[in-house]
Amino acid sequence: MPSSFLPLILRNTVETALQNKDETVLYELLVEPLHEALYKENDFAFMNRLSDGQQLLLSFDYVRNQVGQGGFIQLLVNGYAPLLLNMPQWLSSIGADEMAQVIDDALKVYVLNINYFKPDISVEDFGKLYEELKEFEAIDKRYEAHCPDTIHKIAQYITGHLSEYCQMTDE
Repeated sequence: MPSSFLPLILRNTVETALQNKDETVLYELLVEPLHEALYKENDFAFMNRLSDGQQLLLSFDYVRNQVGQGGFIQLLVNGYAPLLLNMPQWLSSIGADEMAQVIDDALKVYVLNINYFKPDISVEDFGKLYEELKEFEAIDKRYEAHCPDTIHKIAQYITGHLSEYCQMTDE
């Protein structure tokens, strides 16, 4: 699906990141305007206006931030499970099959234990989830192992499909 949201990005900034093969800068350069627009809209329906590649980038960045801080349990307690639904398919389409399997496994464990993930969970009960749902420990470790390669594959996809992510401007 084409995007109806293409942020303006300075051409020389993109070109410098590409010339330096700085995938982290490119990744951050293109995900930041997506976060800003989502924050302004304050509604995840904004995601429907994005291309599949933009949705993958923004969704994966939420996963990266949440899982990096507190594992998949934190991501799921915070209500971000819907962001995972299309992610295995998107990840497989860019060759990140290992991470696609990690996300799929996290979803399966979530569905089997959905009753633990209540929106009004107390801090104490949230802490207990790490003891009660040990299955996520191995999934979190696999996520950590495959995260750098996944970011690399996302950046490679972005490089070949820049027009799906932004409009470049000289000013």
